[in-house]
Amino acid sequence: MAERILIIDDDMDMCTLLSRFLQRKGFETDTAYNGNSGIAKFKENLHDIVLCDFRLGDKEGYDVLREIKSVKPAATVIIITGYSDIKTAVDIIKQGAFDYITKPLIPDEVLNVIKRSQEQASERNAAAAAGSNSFARVKTGITKPDDEYLVGKDPSTKELYKQIKLVAPTPYSVILYGESGTGKEVIGKTIHQYSNRNGKPFIALDCGTLSKELAGSELFGHMKGSFTGAISDKEGHFEMANGGTLFLDEVANLPVDVQAALLRVIQERKFKRVGGTKEMSLDIRIIVASNENLQEAYRKGRFREDLFHRFNEFSIHIPALRDRRDDVLPFADFFLKKACAELGKEIEGFEPEVLELFEKYPWPGNLREFRNVIRRAALLTSTPLINASVLPQEIIQPSDIYERQAGPQHTVLSNTPLKAPDLKEAASQAEYETILRVLKQVNYNKTKAAEILKIDRKTLYNKIKDYETQKQVEN
Repeated sequence: MAERILIIDDDMDMCTLLSRFLQRKGFETDTAYNGNSGIAKFKENLHDIVLCDFRLGDKEGYDVLREIKSVKPAATVIIITGYSDIKTAVDIIKQGAFDYITKPLIPDEVLNVIKRSQEQASERNAAAAAGSNSFARVKTGITKPDDEYLVGKDPSTKELYKQIKLVAPTPYSVILYGESGTGKEVIGKTIHQYSNRNGKPFIALDCGTLSKELAGSELFGHMKGSFTGAISDKEGHFEMANGGTLFLDEVANLPVDVQAALLRVIQERKFKRVGGTKEMSLDIRIIVASNENLQEAYRKGRFREDLFHRFNEFSIHIPALRDRRDDVLPFADFFLKKACAELGKEIEGFEPEVLELFEKYPWPGNLREFRNVIRRAALLTSTPLINASVLPQEIIQPSDIYERQAGPQHTVLSNTPLKAPDLKEAASQAEYETILRVLKQVNYNKTKAAEILKIDRKTLYNKIKDYETQKQVEN
């Protein structure tokens, strides 16, 4: 039976065009023109795939995603967004979206993303049917890290891999810190593959997608009839990973009561399925990832201190792509080769102008954004070399805030004159200049800057964004 796709977009023409295109490709489609009607249609039909515009009249993509995942966690949600919302799109992937597609939409690109989601769903289903050892082969390939991923040659990347090879053979739990899109799951897999557990399962779970009600079932599994909707026995992620490695992404998003249950399991090395009576022994290594400081999170009461210390046997900070400039061109070639294999194309490389743009752009979405830009460019290219005409406008003409993120060579607006002796405006200007000065001191590492300024990263982003919006209105 053809998979059913729900398209949610307040642009009726876009819905119609996408619907007709996907129907010609063999899919069944439904459309909705706002968030509430889209959620209602989803609850009625439980579609396999949802294409949702991020900015709807009544809701944002975050809200639609949460509603859909609470009803059907296995549903694939693909976000449609303008390129100016790239950082928001990266954030929403953290919340459980499969991927994002930037406007203007290219039908073949939409189809390509849908096919990738189907392939991953097929792998998961095959793994679940065959058992946890098969899942490990699907997930990791039991290959050397260099076979599937590019290591990079930047000095900071080499230092990163020194730490990986140091901790991998040990039984230590590891915390991976890094911005969204830096490849935390890839690093987690690499640690697993260098360890003595590399013939066992590597199981990844995005904690950002877990609701309080479903967390126990996803982590520990459940027995048939243990709650409404439990129509059969189900293995949890701990059980699937037994003997191997469990990777918990964005672990700071776990509800506090789930953190308590997790702590007990880690301490006792035993667990039961939800609704079950049989106690199972646990032999597992845990690697967790977070884009925020867990120590700061427990100080604010959002993360258990005792659980933090259980995880914090070793920590690794993964540098942002803008801080590893020597990796930009090698990754461009690597992603192009992947895209050509995926699309069945033969593209020789990039025009010199494109490589120069890649090196200057700060890549706020890191490797994930870089990969998607090159995949899209490869799709649009019909010449031997990729040229600038197929790149997003944000890369060709970066906005001021992106340019300031790129490094200390850019101008800091510390001498911007006040247009009037307004105390509130003066305070805002002084605050902004302080933020820029600290960012420059730490080479535009926002995590470090937020720590120095004693605010969280989200507040830092919001302050920069608010000031930029203010300046745009004034100009």
